[in-house]
Amino acid sequence: MKLYINKKRELGQRSPMIYGHFIEHFHRQIYGGVYDPGNPLSDEDGLRIDVLEAMRKIKVPILRWPGGCFVSSYHWKDGVGSERNPMFDKAWRVEESNEFGTDEYIKMCRKINCEPYICTNAGTGNAEEMSDWVEYCNLESEGRYAKWRIANGYPKPHKVKYWSIGNENYGFWEIGAKSPEEWGRLTTEAAKMMKHVDPCTELSAAALTDLEWNVNLLKNCGEFLDWISIHEYWDPIHETNDLADYDACMVYTNHIDESVRKVSGLLQAMGLDGKIKIAFDEWNLRQWYHPKVHTVEQGVTKEEYLSPRGRNDDNSSYTMADAVFTACFLNMCNRNCNLVGMAAFAPIVNTRGCIFTLKEGIVLRSTYHVFDLYVNYLGDVLLDSWAEECPVKMMESVSKEKAEVELVDVVVTAFRDKKGLAIAAVNKDGCEKQSLSLDFEADGPVEIHYISGDSTEAYNDVGREDVQIKHEALGEFRPGMQISLWPHSVNIIWIGVEQV
Repeated sequence: MKLYINKKRELGQRSPMIYGHFIEHFHRQIYGGVYDPGNPLSDEDGLRIDVLEAMRKIKVPILRWPGGCFVSSYHWKDGVGSERNPMFDKAWRVEESNEFGTDEYIKMCRKINCEPYICTNAGTGNAEEMSDWVEYCNLESEGRYAKWRIANGYPKPHKVKYWSIGNENYGFWEIGAKSPEEWGRLTTEAAKMMKHVDPCTELSAAALTDLEWNVNLLKNCGEFLDWISIHEYWDPIHETNDLADYDACMVYTNHIDESVRKVSGLLQAMGLDGKIKIAFDEWNLRQWYHPKVHTVEQGVTKEEYLSPRGRNDDNSSYTMADAVFTACFLNMCNRNCNLVGMAAFAPIVNTRGCIFTLKEGIVLRSTYHVFDLYVNYLGDVLLDSWAEECPVKMMESVSKEKAEVELVDVVVTAFRDKKGLAIAAVNKDGCEKQSLSLDFEADGPVEIHYISGDSTEAYNDVGREDVQIKHEALGEFRPGMQISLWPHSVNIIWIGVEQV
């Protein structure tokens, strides 16, 4: 494939928040995940030191919490203060201790230097409860909730800037699901009250690529919103845990940008482009495995609906398919940096997260290394680039239909704060190397930083590290030089990048 660049034409600057993450009170994401009091690996606040260090390394910019479906029956006031009583989590059908609440979450965000992003209860909650939460977090001392925070040992406001009104309230599975008309009305009143408490908040609201839903939302609440929240999981395994094979996952990459195109057109039609950006604040290749919960027919025994969730802990299922898809999604966000300003990989710890915990330590799954590459090696200024002779391959989808897939996905970037180019190049071909011809002018040494593996099924586990970042010097740049991309690989190519 021949790659061309117009270095004088900048397409935009990506926000670091597209590399954000998400965490929910589900399975072992919180308890036994980031929060594990009594474990020798935990600090004085019960937070896992090794997990925090891993999150710092990929510079988590923003972390969405507490859900997810969990939030639609969660009342934040039960999770602050000295008297905390357990509740039954009606979304996931387990007991929630309320031991980890708002203040613990904020403390964790501060320790990893990321922005908190709180999702509110728009299911069983109401506009006043949402605005009360903003009072607790953001007011100096006015009112009962700011005073309650102070009494709880936090004299300074938490200053939470980013808030989401609701989760997936459009879905029948969500507790407190709403009609499009109900949603437009509720979000308007909630946004109004939250902005009255703190006008500096930035608000998002649950949306999807449904015209009726979005029109009602934006027509009623568009003037209050800064973001429109989109969730995407491509491989629907929540009832079966039947994972799509590598080629089928590559077929999914054909559809990564569909939501962006549809929402972009709607925002333009309603005159809201430039005001509202897209927040992909829940996304992953595959859904989480949780059978017989989000269905009309509920599991009766815990062996039916609770125990199966442990299969999310099978590290052998987190392969190069997950890594390559993740890189393609991040390329899409970079290419659409003027519209996509935030994303949250779901989740960051355990379940289908990029960090896996056990009592003795952590495993960094294949997707973790993709974030490491993109956060620490890719630039933040998007340059105009185009390709010729991109190879294609017919691959079989989940439905056994054949689809044509472009095998190389490329994004070209520069840096705001230093010289050089950084090219993200993903080879989707599971079997063959692909050649990338750099047909443009540049100068300086060329280095490649990449992840691959000995097969598409390579994975990391305890005592096993099949997927890790490798580095190779390729000599001085020359126009037309050929870069060989390993099969099923994610690559960042540096050209003349200054080391700082």
